[in-house]
Amino acid sequence: MDLNEIRNRLNSIQTKNSPKTERKNVFWRPEVGKQTVRVVPNAFNKSNPFTEAFFYYGIGPKVMISPTNFGEKDPIAEFAKQLRQTSDSDNWRLAKKLDAKMRVFAPVIVRGKEDEGVKLWQFGKEMYMDFLNLADNEDVGDFTDVVSGRDITITTVGPEVTGTSYNKSSIMPKVKETPLSVNGEEVQDWLDNQPNPLEIFKRHSFDEMKEYLQNWLSPEDEAGEGDIIDDEKDEVASPAPQNNYTIKTPAAKVNKAAQFDSLFDDDSNNDDLPF
Repeated sequence: MDLNEIRNRLNSIQTKNSPKTERKNVFWRPEVGKQTVRVVPNAFNKSNPFTEAFFYYGIGPKVMISPTNFGEKDPIAEFAKQLRQTSDSDNWRLAKKLDAKMRVFAPVIVRGKEDEGVKLWQFGKEMYMDFLNLADNEDVGDFTDVVSGRDITITTVGPEVTGTSYNKSSIMPKVKETPLSVNGEEVQDWLDNQPNPLEIFKRHSFDEMKEYLQNWLSPEDEAGEGDIIDDEKDEVASPAPQNNYTIKTPAAKVNKAAQFDSLFDDDSNNDDLPF
């Protein structure tokens, strides 16, 4: 028996079974100061380097990806839709709290850390709009082009400047056009080997998400535990607080669990929410 080989194999398996470690290695976030990155063409969407995805924060697990990202039914989105079908202002406020938040992922090479390969930089709508406006600027062109693209300088300031508890970043393209790398094999490796943001996050079944929602809506019940993934705090909406919202009940008394389940029946056309 080769003990060194056994130890190597054990280490390999342990590493593969450590999703939190893997996720930390996948994501990158800018630190206070100036850093330079290159946005890489998206291996999963040739026409757009950015991947939009929708998430829930604080309903059950810390971060929960919406099934709508995969073309599937989302019980939280359906419940929010039901809330908006009423004329109750509290229901509308609750629906807004339940709306999934958009996060955007860009595959980047961090200059000075090229040996680490492609990382995922996640950010919110404001930064996304900055990038889209940059792409729409004819004086800049395709900043992801592997031959004549542009590196991006990111300037990040801390809470002492923003006046909030979060950092804030701004972007500026380099004036000079440069290749992604002078090493063709390296470029091909970066184009082929990228983490898919839609495959990193744990997916929950319809029934699991419905249970998380029901627990969140009932302060006396304890919310379920879930995986906590490495997420960028900048621009992330705060988790929705536990609440005491109530929805007007119909005259006839019905079992609460049955009422909640009935909201998700395909043939249910009720506008009133029976809590």
